[in-house]
Amino acid sequence: MGQTIRFGVSLDSDLLEKFDKLCEQRCYQTRSEAIRDLIRNTLVEEEWKDDTREIAGTLTLVYDHHKSDLSQKLVEIQHDHHDVIITSLHVHLDHYNCLEVLLLKGDGNEVRTLAQKLVSTKGVKHGKLTLATTGQDLV
Repeated sequence: MGQTIRFGVSLDSDLLEKFDKLCEQRCYQTRSEAIRDLIRNTLVEEEWKDDTREIAGTLTLVYDHHKSDLSQKLVEIQHDHHDVIITSLHVHLDHYNCLEVLLLKGDGNEVRTLAQKLVSTKGVKHGKLTLATTGQDLV
Protein backbone atom coordinates (compact mmCIF):
# COMPACT_ATOMS: atom_id res chain seq x y z
CA MET A 1 0.00 0.00 0.00
CA GLY A 2 1.27 3.44 -0.88
CA GLN A 3 1.83 6.50 1.22
CA THR A 4 -1.25 8.40 2.39
CA ILE A 5 -1.49 11.81 0.73
CA ARG A 6 -3.80 14.55 1.92
CA PHE A 7 -5.35 16.89 -0.63
CA GLY A 8 -8.09 19.50 -0.63
CA VAL A 9 -11.31 19.46 -2.59
CA SER A 10 -13.41 22.54 -3.32
CA LEU A 11 -17.17 21.98 -3.48
CA ASP A 12 -20.29 24.07 -3.70
CA SER A 13 -21.88 24.22 -0.21
CA ASP A 14 -25.15 22.66 -1.44
CA LEU A 15 -23.25 19.76 -3.02
CA LEU A 16 -21.23 19.25 0.16
CA GLU A 17 -24.42 19.21 2.23
CA LYS A 18 -25.90 16.51 -0.02
CA PHE A 19 -22.63 14.55 0.13
CA ASP A 20 -22.60 14.73 3.94
CA LYS A 21 -26.18 13.42 4.06
CA LEU A 22 -25.18 10.57 1.76
CA CYS A 23 -22.19 9.78 3.99
CA GLU A 24 -24.47 9.64 7.00
CA GLN A 25 -27.04 7.44 5.23
CA ARG A 26 -24.33 5.01 4.19
CA CYS A 27 -22.67 5.06 7.63
CA TYR A 28 -19.32 6.45 6.54
CA GLN A 29 -17.30 7.64 9.52
CA THR A 30 -15.45 10.25 7.46
CA ARG A 31 -15.70 11.98 4.11
CA SER A 32 -12.34 10.42 3.20
CA GLU A 33 -13.79 6.91 3.47
CA ALA A 34 -16.67 7.86 1.20
CA ILE A 35 -14.36 9.48 -1.36
CA ARG A 36 -12.08 6.42 -1.38
CA ASP A 37 -15.11 4.20 -2.10
CA LEU A 38 -16.28 6.48 -4.90
CA ILE A 39 -12.83 6.37 -6.49
CA ARG A 40 -12.60 2.56 -6.15
CA ASN A 41 -16.07 2.11 -7.66
CA THR A 42 -15.09 4.23 -10.64
CA LEU A 43 -11.86 2.25 -11.10
CA VAL A 44 -13.78 -1.04 -10.96
CA GLU A 45 -16.25 0.22 -13.56
CA GLU A 46 -13.27 1.03 -15.80
CA GLU A 47 -12.02 -2.57 -15.37
CA TRP A 48 -15.32 -3.84 -16.76
CA LYS A 49 -14.73 -2.03 -20.06
CA ASP A 50 -11.67 -4.16 -20.83
CA ASP A 51 -12.99 -7.46 -22.23
CA THR A 52 -9.61 -9.14 -21.80
CA ARG A 53 -9.28 -8.29 -18.10
CA GLU A 54 -10.28 -10.87 -15.49
CA ILE A 55 -13.44 -9.89 -13.63
CA ALA A 56 -15.78 -11.54 -11.18
CA GLY A 57 -19.51 -11.30 -10.75
CA THR A 58 -22.79 -12.95 -9.99
CA LEU A 59 -25.51 -13.99 -12.38
CA THR A 60 -29.00 -14.32 -10.95
CA LEU A 61 -31.63 -16.28 -12.89
CA VAL A 62 -35.31 -16.89 -12.18
CA TYR A 63 -37.06 -19.51 -14.25
CA ASP A 64 -39.89 -22.04 -14.29
CA HIS A 65 -38.24 -25.45 -14.13
CA HIS A 66 -41.39 -27.04 -15.60
CA LYS A 67 -40.73 -25.39 -18.97
CA SER A 68 -39.82 -27.99 -21.57
CA ASP A 69 -36.16 -29.00 -21.23
CA LEU A 70 -35.21 -25.60 -19.75
CA SER A 71 -33.33 -27.00 -16.75
CA GLN A 72 -31.38 -29.34 -19.02
CA LYS A 73 -30.50 -26.51 -21.44
CA LEU A 74 -29.23 -24.34 -18.60
CA VAL A 75 -27.12 -27.20 -17.22
CA GLU A 76 -25.63 -27.89 -20.66
CA ILE A 77 -24.65 -24.25 -21.13
CA GLN A 78 -23.10 -24.22 -17.66
CA HIS A 79 -21.11 -27.39 -18.36
CA ASP A 80 -19.80 -25.83 -21.57
CA HIS A 81 -18.45 -22.93 -19.46
CA HIS A 82 -17.36 -24.78 -16.32
CA ASP A 83 -14.07 -22.87 -16.30
CA VAL A 84 -15.90 -19.54 -15.75
CA ILE A 85 -18.36 -20.77 -13.10
CA ILE A 86 -16.87 -20.94 -9.61
CA THR A 87 -20.02 -22.23 -7.90
CA SER A 88 -23.79 -22.07 -8.07
CA LEU A 89 -26.73 -21.97 -5.72
CA HIS A 90 -30.15 -23.31 -6.69
CA VAL A 91 -33.24 -22.50 -4.61
CA HIS A 92 -36.86 -23.55 -5.14
CA LEU A 93 -38.92 -20.39 -4.68
CA ASP A 94 -42.23 -22.21 -5.03
CA HIS A 95 -43.64 -25.21 -6.90
CA TYR A 96 -42.75 -23.72 -10.30
CA ASN A 97 -40.08 -21.04 -9.90
CA CYS A 98 -36.39 -21.52 -9.23
CA LEU A 99 -33.75 -18.97 -8.32
CA GLU A 100 -30.23 -19.76 -9.42
CA VAL A 101 -27.16 -17.71 -8.55
CA LEU A 102 -23.86 -18.35 -10.33
CA LEU A 103 -20.53 -16.96 -9.16
CA LEU A 104 -18.44 -16.19 -12.23
CA LYS A 105 -14.79 -15.35 -12.78
CA GLY A 106 -12.95 -14.96 -16.06
CA ASP A 107 -12.15 -12.61 -18.90
CA GLY A 108 -14.77 -9.91 -19.25
CA ASN A 109 -15.86 -11.16 -22.65
CA GLU A 110 -16.26 -14.76 -21.42
CA VAL A 111 -18.28 -13.71 -18.36
CA ARG A 112 -20.61 -11.45 -20.36
CA THR A 113 -21.06 -14.00 -23.15
CA LEU A 114 -21.97 -16.77 -20.71
CA ALA A 115 -24.37 -14.51 -18.85
CA GLN A 116 -26.10 -13.48 -22.06
CA LYS A 117 -26.45 -17.09 -23.22
CA LEU A 118 -28.11 -18.07 -19.96
CA VAL A 119 -30.35 -15.00 -19.63
CA SER A 120 -31.54 -15.28 -23.23
CA THR A 121 -32.39 -18.98 -22.97
CA LYS A 122 -36.07 -19.42 -23.78
CA GLY A 123 -38.03 -19.82 -20.55
CA VAL A 124 -35.78 -17.73 -18.30
CA LYS A 125 -38.09 -15.18 -16.69
CA HIS A 126 -35.43 -12.85 -15.34
CA GLY A 127 -31.66 -12.65 -15.39
CA LYS A 128 -29.20 -10.09 -14.13
CA LEU A 129 -25.43 -9.98 -14.27
CA THR A 130 -23.81 -7.98 -11.49
CA LEU A 131 -20.13 -7.39 -12.12
CA ALA A 132 -17.48 -7.05 -9.44
CA THR A 133 -13.72 -7.03 -9.33
CA THR A 134 -11.09 -9.57 -8.45
CA GLY A 135 -9.61 -6.80 -6.26
CA GLN A 136 -6.09 -7.40 -7.52
CA ASP A 137 -5.36 -3.81 -8.54
CA LEU A 138 -7.34 -2.02 -5.84
CA VAL A 139 -5.68 -0.45 -2.83
